[in-house]
Amino acid sequence: MRHRVKKNLHFKGKDQAHRKSVVRSLVGSFFENGSLVTTNKRAFAIVGIIDRLIEVAKGPTTEYNKIRYITPEVFTEAASRAVMVIAPNYMDRHGGYTRITPLKYRMGDGALLVKLELV
Repeated sequence: MRHRVKKNLHFKGKDQAHRKSVVRSLVGSFFENGSLVTTNKRAFAIVGIIDRLIEVAKGPTTEYNKIRYITPEVFTEAASRAVMVIAPNYMDRHGGYTRITPLKYRMGDGALLVKLELV
């Protein structure tokens, strides 16, 4: 039975807890490293979350409140790096913080691998 499984998301067949943990780890590793190599569908699933979190990190409140707001979405180290390092670079930019570049098809299952990076 497929109770509590959304059919229209990029992670088909995964329940809510699995989707949330995958997204949290992907976004956290993206903020820690500045770029990420993943599948096409996973990249498109987290682009909106990354853009929203960078907008919050650019906001007018204190750094403590920004980190406190971002921490449920990613881990604490990644949240502090997003506020202290990444957000000041994009103060004059309004959206479009990420770039998706196709790399190759994965050998095992043929999934398209892309590189997700900051612009």
